[in-house]
Amino acid sequence: MSNTEKKPLVGVLAIQGAFEEHQACLEASGCRTKQIRTVADMNEEALDGMVLPGGESTAMGLIGTVSSDGSKNVWQALREFIDVDQKPTWGTCAGMILLAERCVGASAVIQDGQALIGGMDILVCRNYFGSQVSSFEMPTPPPPNSEDSRQYPGVFIRAPAILSAGQDVKVLGKVLATPCRQAAVVLQELEQKIAKGETVVQMGVVDALERNNGSIKHRAVIKVDDEEEEKKETNKFEEPVIELPGAADGSNAREVICAVQKNNLLCTAFHPELTNDHRWHQYFASMVKNSMA
Repeated sequence: MSNTEKKPLVGVLAIQGAFEEHQACLEASGCRTKQIRTVADMNEEALDGMVLPGGESTAMGLIGTVSSDGSKNVWQALREFIDVDQKPTWGTCAGMILLAERCVGASAVIQDGQALIGGMDILVCRNYFGSQVSSFEMPTPPPPNSEDSRQYPGVFIRAPAILSAGQDVKVLGKVLATPCRQAAVVLQELEQKIAKGETVVQMGVVDALERNNGSIKHRAVIKVDDEEEEKKETNKFEEPVIELPGAADGSNAREVICAVQKNNLLCTAFHPELTNDHRWHQYFASMVKNSMA
């Protein structure tokens, strides 16, 4: 068997975003790559993993649902790839939103509470870090098991943030960051609803915090007195709880999650493909190779 045949084949969704940059990083990390635009592209040769790159999640959501002849669309094929085949899949920025079960902020990747792909039990705030012109780079934690323990250069471009993660989701990185003006309004409105004890499903700029009509209790992470804390402790095993990170004292900065993993799924809010640091691509490549063992 040749060296080429031994390398895993990773599909890179090529609808929008820096998919060619992802390909270059993956190939430098020991993988073969293939651009994916249609279901037929996914079926031509068995894929060992998939990357969903950044882009505009609303446009990606609309394009991915198109099916000219009523057959399976790309999102349906990806759900099977993730849920049935259990193949490693990595979403960066907009790709992370596509994999999220819940999202605040109007989005075409969520329809009536149903994620178009989903699979990752996280609550995401779209555009938390601001618009395209507010893009920036900040230090973030390196991927797990990296021999290089230096902080990773996280490139955030109109990036989302993870506000909450389910119990079976492993948090790989957090950052302290102030939400942009629009995101701050979303979070303020959301927290007001939560404080009133409302089960939030849809409201103004908040879209689909509940999926499959499940019973989900929402609460803010704020300073509480002992009596209130006791009530929460009593109820915490009765139903799933979403924790919304509270603003830091004296500012509106919040500690938000920027990287998570759940079994075969990996999500990062930032863009590793736009740096010369391949550690996150190497980590995903190891996930793919381990799944093939």
